[in-house]
Amino acid sequence: MNFDNFSQSLLRYPDLGFSLDFSRMDIPADFSATMSSKIEKSLADLKTLEAGEIANPDEGRMVGHYWLRNADLAPNDEIRAQITEPLKAVKSFAKKIHSGEIAPPAGGVFENIIIIGIGGSALGPQLIEQALGGAKSPVTTYFFDNTDPAGIDSDLATIGQALNKSLAVVISKSGGTAETRNGMLEAKHAYEEAGLDFAKHAIAVTGEGSKLFNFAKDEGFLATFPMEDWVGGRTSILSTVGLVPMALQGIDFQAMLEGAKAMDEKTRSSDVSNNAALQLALAWYHEGNGKGQKDLVILPYKDSLVLFSKYLQQLIMESLGKAEDLDGQTVNQGLAVYGNKGSTDQHAYVQQLRDGLHNFFATFVEVRKGRKGESITVDEVNTSADYLQGFLRGTRNALYESGRRSITISIEEVTAASLGQLIALFERAVSLYASLINVNAYHQPGVEAGKAAAGTFLEVLNEVRGHLTAEKKDAEQLAFECSADTESVYHAAVHLANNGEAQHAMGANAKEDTFSL
Repeated sequence: MNFDNFSQSLLRYPDLGFSLDFSRMDIPADFSATMSSKIEKSLADLKTLEAGEIANPDEGRMVGHYWLRNADLAPNDEIRAQITEPLKAVKSFAKKIHSGEIAPPAGGVFENIIIIGIGGSALGPQLIEQALGGAKSPVTTYFFDNTDPAGIDSDLATIGQALNKSLAVVISKSGGTAETRNGMLEAKHAYEEAGLDFAKHAIAVTGEGSKLFNFAKDEGFLATFPMEDWVGGRTSILSTVGLVPMALQGIDFQAMLEGAKAMDEKTRSSDVSNNAALQLALAWYHEGNGKGQKDLVILPYKDSLVLFSKYLQQLIMESLGKAEDLDGQTVNQGLAVYGNKGSTDQHAYVQQLRDGLHNFFATFVEVRKGRKGESITVDEVNTSADYLQGFLRGTRNALYESGRRSITISIEEVTAASLGQLIALFERAVSLYASLINVNAYHQPGVEAGKAAAGTFLEVLNEVRGHLTAEKKDAEQLAFECSADTESVYHAAVHLANNGEAQHAMGANAKEDTFSL
């Protein structure tokens, strides 16, 4: 590798302690020139997005997550107030929780928080807690992020008697998301079984007038914080969705907002060579031929960033995975994302990355500072941090020698500010890339279709419940009685049997199985 090429391919923001290395991507020098018209359009599209243009036609709403870290960009005074006023309320509430001014009925202070949410309403807070929470947090954090009763039971068993000093944080914009509703009702039941008043241990983050908003008001929750309709779930991490948990965990969310704002400002540049988000988007386009033909593997070399790949998986795949483009043409676009942490990957799937299918490109995330304080040597001269750096550089070189391309993002250390920078960087790259491939990044018809299909299955499940009797019936008989698809009826009956509501007698094959009460 030519060092001149490396030097020319390294974009640095010294004031942010940030750098982006494209030297292992082999992007032709004239690539930006060939993309000039698309680049110009993508920058213009992002500018109109930040100005408040309707970006989600399905819901007729703006997409304003960029305003969250700079309220001056908001299109009107009403929205500016919706951004700035909750910040004061969140800080004040967290201070009262920590001081005991707002306390559990049993006395003392709240020692735990249980975050109840799904998708962006859980992934954002999970990433932040993993990256920045740590031993200094005044509370221990648990997550009900799925409608899995066994997972909920496991967390409740760990919390044990400390449930009386646990604050439930229920997060849902609409209040109608099934997984979040289920988690809240499971939590409410657990509190009541323990002789506790759930409302005296609960707060909500939701849209004004939503089902959750009204429930919290009727039940008498300790507090309710707003979630505006111009904030999408996967870009809500710097809204009250992330700020409320951060404040309760004692994390400096102001620093995270400032970090994101600083990256926003850097990546508004029309100079491609100095715009990290645009360079990321162009690299994705080049490597995937503008069609997502290569997967994106995220490899953070820091334990605290272990959830970063999972967070980006939702942000990128939900935003870019679209059947149609903006012209109504069928394109089946997307960019598949997966990853793990280094150097764990040396002993996991790097073998395939180097020698197997060439269907990916990698993004390494380097954290330059190994640890706070002094380090011991683990051999004659090297520290654990030296080895971590060695594994990162070695893996990067090994992949490149095998024709596998990669990007390396470097930050000095994992702080609220640097995490804010990373979040903003990828949010803006997603917006720019969506424009380059001509799709709408801010609607999700596929997710809604999945929810509708789940509702249809639940209807079948309840029909089967109503037609089960002491008489043994096979799936075809039940399907006839329920006027439903036979396979769906079969799965419903098996589910009921596995959860104690029916008897399942297995035949020679599924067609000969019978079900009864």
